[in-house]
Amino acid sequence: MITGELKSKIDSVWNDFWSGGISNPLEVMEQLTYLLFIKGLDERQTLAERKAHRTGKPIENPVFPDGSFTPTGAASGRPYEDLRWNRFKNFAAADMYDVVSRYVFPFLQARAADSTHAAHMDGARLTIPTPALLQKAVDGLDAIPMEDRDTKGDVYEYMLAKIASAGQNGQFRTPRHIIQLMVEMTAPVPGDTICDPASGTCGFLVASAEHVRREHSAELLDPKVLKQFDERMFHGYDFDNTMLRIGSMNMQLHGIANPSIKYRDSLAQDHAGDIEAYSLILANPPFAGSLDYESTAKDLLQVVKTKKTELLFLALFLRLLKPGGRAAVIVPDGVLFGSSKAHKELRRILVEDQKLDGIVSLPSGVFKPYAGVSTAILLFTKTNSGGTDHVWYYDLQADGRSLDDKRTQLLPDDRAGVLAELSAEEHEKNNLPDALARWRDRDGTELSRSRTEQSFCVPKAEIAANDYDLSINRYKEIVHAEVAHESPQAILDELAGLEDEIQQGLEDLKAMLK
Repeated sequence: MITGELKSKIDSVWNDFWSGGISNPLEVMEQLTYLLFIKGLDERQTLAERKAHRTGKPIENPVFPDGSFTPTGAASGRPYEDLRWNRFKNFAAADMYDVVSRYVFPFLQARAADSTHAAHMDGARLTIPTPALLQKAVDGLDAIPMEDRDTKGDVYEYMLAKIASAGQNGQFRTPRHIIQLMVEMTAPVPGDTICDPASGTCGFLVASAEHVRREHSAELLDPKVLKQFDERMFHGYDFDNTMLRIGSMNMQLHGIANPSIKYRDSLAQDHAGDIEAYSLILANPPFAGSLDYESTAKDLLQVVKTKKTELLFLALFLRLLKPGGRAAVIVPDGVLFGSSKAHKELRRILVEDQKLDGIVSLPSGVFKPYAGVSTAILLFTKTNSGGTDHVWYYDLQADGRSLDDKRTQLLPDDRAGVLAELSAEEHEKNNLPDALARWRDRDGTELSRSRTEQSFCVPKAEIAANDYDLSINRYKEIVHAEVAHESPQAILDELAGLEDEIQQGLEDLKAMLK
């Protein structure tokens, strides 16, 4: 958790960009990502130098070797030492700008094959318009302490929270606490292969890594397990190069050495190599668009013939999951009750051919100010042989924030998350811990809960009889507290009493008028 002082420093850097002429928050985030990457390269070289000094051995594969770097087509070079953060940060503004724009950025592109994140530096451009703004940005980032992994990650997450405008193609950032709920419900473990086919800033992958580190720290001491964690556990795809840079930097700053973060249009490209490759899918795919049949993967259209991206992504998830693999994904409410043939067939597949585990209905304000669409979390397991006995429902009414455009946090930080222990009064403001606890008991006492409760279970046969309608409103019962305890006769007697009172009131009024 970052302090108020640290937030103020980050705010100051962000404000410098706005006052300096860069008002697009994604562009600000991209430029900050480049600078943080450059700073990280210098930190890596410094650590290698310290190790070499202790051991007396030379540095293997130094980031900044001896000699000079000459960009392609340039007339002259510059010493590699000048390309290091701790060196050029002390240059005059004009010289710093010249070094960063003419040498550092071409150097990043020359190193594009060195790591997952470096690969996304190919094509990187410095769009900071003036030497003065670059100097402010470098000084501001240099003043932010980011010595340990947790602080680096928290700082970057705070910056990401400032992306305050919706992206194209239905993209917008999933709130961190909703991501955490989905991760805790699916409980990733070492050995999982986790995929987000619409990864964006990689929030689901970062939260999964944090969960594994917290719950399975002892297992990560095994070098083989750690290697799988660093190199083969996390997979993300996106077709926006800016988001790939931001997402891979997010992973790097959270200590994931070499995740697989790749450019891919998940619905349009051939994904034969990924069929049944993953044991866990966590995603909030774009669901505001539609595709042409000609540009959509043919094997997905064999599952469900539709142009709607939300249905195509669900078909994709079923393709990508291994048998026994599980998924927690966000869908618009229309997926749960849509009447088209494609909607019904996909719901039938989830209920009859796979194992539909649960549905969490989210309040419509969860994604404000980006969108007001009503959504739900869909939780299922791929079995290819059925297995749905009942579906667990939870009516999430409060997520710890106000449901207006401001999304003000209603509880202190330690009470606003998923893992907090809350009082009944606090539960009214934050249902997340209760939802997680009841999910874990979905095959126990939850089976006997009334349909008037916040969570309950519905037998598969009833869902099938309702044409596989999965909307919570189809099954939830509402009881008015004022009359729930009264018998029908008592209610009739009360109405009769009211009639007598009304009649008496009319008689009194007539008497007054006379």
